[in-house]
Amino acid sequence: MAKRILGWLTLRSVDPDLAVAQYRQVQRQIPMLYALLSVNAVAVAYTHLGVAPGWMTIWVPAVLVTVSLVRLVTWTRRPQHVADAGQALHMLRRTTVLGSVLAIAYIAWSLALNGYGNDREHAHVAIFIAVTVIGCIFCLMHLPQAALAITTIVTVSFLVYYLSSGDRIYTAIGLNILLVTLVMIRVLLNSFRGFDQLIRTQGETTRLNRDVTLLAHTDMLTGLPNRRLFFSELDEEVATCRTQGRELALGLIDLDRFKAANDTFGHLLGDQLLEAVGQRLRDVFNSDCLVARLGGDEFGFLLESDGAAACDLGVRACDALSRPFRLGDITVSIGASCGIATTRDVSGTAMSLYDAADYALYNAKSEHRGVSVLYSAKHERRIRSERAVEAALQAADLDAEMDVHFQPIVHVERGTVLAAEALARWTSPQIGQVRPDVFIALAERAGIIHRITLMLLEKALASLERLPSGILLSFNLSAHDLASEEAVTGLAAVIQRSGVEPSRLVFELTETAVLRDFPAAEHGMRRLRALGARIALDDFGTGQSGLSYLHRLPIDKVKIDRSFVSGASEPSGRELLSAVVALCRSLRLECIAEGVEDQQQLRHLREIGCDAFQGYLFAKPMPAEELTARFGSAEHARELVHQELLRA
Repeated sequence: MAKRILGWLTLRSVDPDLAVAQYRQVQRQIPMLYALLSVNAVAVAYTHLGVAPGWMTIWVPAVLVTVSLVRLVTWTRRPQHVADAGQALHMLRRTTVLGSVLAIAYIAWSLALNGYGNDREHAHVAIFIAVTVIGCIFCLMHLPQAALAITTIVTVSFLVYYLSSGDRIYTAIGLNILLVTLVMIRVLLNSFRGFDQLIRTQGETTRLNRDVTLLAHTDMLTGLPNRRLFFSELDEEVATCRTQGRELALGLIDLDRFKAANDTFGHLLGDQLLEAVGQRLRDVFNSDCLVARLGGDEFGFLLESDGAAACDLGVRACDALSRPFRLGDITVSIGASCGIATTRDVSGTAMSLYDAADYALYNAKSEHRGVSVLYSAKHERRIRSERAVEAALQAADLDAEMDVHFQPIVHVERGTVLAAEALARWTSPQIGQVRPDVFIALAERAGIIHRITLMLLEKALASLERLPSGILLSFNLSAHDLASEEAVTGLAAVIQRSGVEPSRLVFELTETAVLRDFPAAEHGMRRLRALGARIALDDFGTGQSGLSYLHRLPIDKVKIDRSFVSGASEPSGRELLSAVVALCRSLRLECIAEGVEDQQQLRHLREIGCDAFQGYLFAKPMPAEELTARFGSAEHARELVHQELLRA
């Protein structure tokens, strides 16, 4: 107990937050104490002029008042905010010591003056001492250690002096001052206890708020800052850098093949993988750079630098994430792509900078996967073009402006037209013809892809009535269509209204569409199969994990991507194409080669036993009327194929 009291009196057990609060209060109050002491000292010295020696009424008070005024000015000019609690404690301890020294000097001087003059001068000294005690307690109530030290020095000194004098009146005055002092000390301690509790409560509240704020701005999985903090910092940094003429770089990092890993190994390992990704990003980016998880498998970073330095950092991040991850007994290899934009290349708001980085990331993933791409004017032109297309798409009369063309799918050996693939065509009155790969992606982004899919299917089914009964209709579905319960239900309704037998329909789905949300895709494919339609896996060989999923999906046909066919001009390419065809035959899946453009390719397909093909060698996409006119007769179609085979 004694140790705790000693620690409190010497300011060694004071809470850091309390020390800072005490310093701020003392800075406002202690100048008043020095002013009070100076005025009262001058008054006492004045009343003793001519009564006491000159050195006691002029020189001693002059020194005391000068020291008091210097301390007053020093405290007034001190900054209210200290660097830390240690500095505050140092200042408070020094104040306590200096205050005690000044108290000894003042009480010694005043009691020495009490030996001169008559009762009036003696009474003035007693009043001076009483006012000094009261002033110390009030002005130092937020530093009770100093208040108690000074009060003890003054009270004990004058009480011993008056008791030893034998004067009953001044003895009584001394005892009265002592009683009042004890009461005021009690009030002082109670007041300070409340102040202490208030500061501790405020400190705890501040810490809790800081913890809550930290939680609100932290991604719980990776421990990195989250999307909210990232965009808050982005707004501030963009405004600051534009005002001060500095360059700010924004980078977006998107993981490659994470979806496949997450679906293959499960969400628990996917979470562990994201944790490991967060740690590697922390290792790459230093403390001067903010790196955050923006959601899913997307991360972002901010730093003040030019585009070249930011790209170098982005390359380092992509390289770090391309190294295999060892998670328990499993090794996972993914990768990453990065898009970067700077305030030098992009004007406007923070969101404009983010959009530019996002377009650069899109460019990296579509054309330069696994690298870092810096936004340029080329991307700006592409953005403007896509925005113009998107605006025209939003305002388009889809039923009037969109149409369906058909490209035949032909049996290699028999020469019969097996099916016709329906291909969307859009001619806008404002911007002319737009490629399907452009407007389909924009329709997905705008959320109108389902409406377009249903409208195109209605047109394709209506055209199917004019084709020979044996020809199937092959129709493409997007990833959004496949994963949407509402879209699949809509497809079923359109088929039912058309009166077309579902067995004449083949729905083509890309590997990317299937892997985007495998459980939902598998469910949608089984629903379409339940209607009686068939399923074809389109662009086979371009996805991430075609082989691992091929046996799990309800697939009837496989369409080999045109890149395998075009590569058949080389021996290694021919062997690879042969292997793919053999795989399909072993799984009892009909194999269709896309993009056949010359007779040599057709000859090789016949040699390796490919079932069917489509491409410009036989026919380009055409309207339904032209398709009917050219291939309305099965014998005519067979003759055309045989002619090509003979040439080959």
